[in-house]
Amino acid sequence: MAGERWVFGYGSLMWRPDFPYVERTAATLHGRRRAFCIYSVHHRGTYERPGLVLGLAPGGATRGTAYRVAEADWAVAYAYLREREQPTETYFETTRHVRLADGRRVEALVFFSDVRHAQWAGALSLEHQAQLIAGASGVSGRNVDYLRDLIHHLREAGVRDHAMETLLGLVEARELKSLR
Repeated sequence: MAGERWVFGYGSLMWRPDFPYVERTAATLHGRRRAFCIYSVHHRGTYERPGLVLGLAPGGATRGTAYRVAEADWAVAYAYLREREQPTETYFETTRHVRLADGRRVEALVFFSDVRHAQWAGALSLEHQAQLIAGASGVSGRNVDYLRDLIHHLREAGVRDHAMETLLGLVEARELKSLR
C-alpha cells in the first residue's frame, strides 16, 4: 500500500518489535539463512566474554515476521530500529523482497550481517556456538534466554529448527555441567 513501509524480523524482532505497526504477518526471505554468526559484545555478551546473536548469513531461506509500518510512524520506528540493531554497526541496512504468508511480495527493510565486520563469527560448529552462548550475558540478558525465546517463537509460528534445538541442548548441558 502507498505510504506504508515494511520491516522484516528474523530474531527478537519476531516476538518483541517494540515499534508501532499496523500489520504483522509471517514472511519468508529467500537467499539468506538465520544463523548465530555475530559475536555479541553488547546485547548478549561483553567484550570480555562475547556471546552470539543471530544474523542473516548467505544462502537458504528464512521464515520470520514482516511488519507494515504506517508512513506517519516510520520516522519513529526507523530511529528505534537503528538504535536497537546497530549498537556496534555489525549489520547493514538493505531492502529486499519478502513473501508474505498470503502470497504478497513486498519490499522490506532488513538488517543483513556485515561479513567484513570484526564481530562476524561466520560458520561456527554447533559445539563452538554452545561454548560461546553458555554463560554469556549482556545488557539485554542471558544469551541462552535469547536462544530459548527464538525456539519458542519459531515453534509458535509452526517452524521447527532442529539445528537450533540441538544447539539449545548443547548449551543447557554446558550450563548444567558448570553448576556442578
